[in-house]
Amino acid sequence: MARATGDTAGGGAAQDVPPEQIGYRGPTACAATGITYRQLDYWARTGLVEPSVRPAYGSGTQRLYSFRDVVVLKIVKRLLDTGVSLQNIRTAVRHLRSVGPTELARMTLMSDGATVYECTSPDEVVDLLQGGQGVFGIAVGVVWRDVESSLSQMHGERVDTGETLVGDNPADELARRRNRAG
Repeated sequence: MARATGDTAGGGAAQDVPPEQIGYRGPTACAATGITYRQLDYWARTGLVEPSVRPAYGSGTQRLYSFRDVVVLKIVKRLLDTGVSLQNIRTAVRHLRSVGPTELARMTLMSDGATVYECTSPDEVVDLLQGGQGVFGIAVGVVWRDVESSLSQMHGERVDTGETLVGDNPADELARRRNRAG
């Protein structure tokens, strides 16, 4: 997952930051998920996927999304791309938010284009396919790892201090300079 690399604001060596202490601004969430900022803004304003770290409070404030929020955003995009209705996506998002991270990472979502089904074992996937209901599936663990990989190359922000964290991208000299100057 994202972690501080290079010099930090305090000038010391990089320290791993717990994932729950990292937030991602809108443009980073968009880049990691393949959605537009307009989509992100609309989804936040309509309550489809709201940032759990920090919502926008009027003009000039930045929303801050958790890692889990970014995973959910990517799943929403995949469901929309396959034609699932917004109503069914809202139901799926509520469910995704209600399960723990371990369960989420093990989950497979299947859909027939209308309804979204949760499968937590290979047997459930087979049963759904044999019943003629499943048309496509989303292995949430694969999405999880994909988002982890994407975010490791991007900026995060410490939730407690606001310090910019640089992912594993050694080419990001500008962010390191900003942290040293801050």
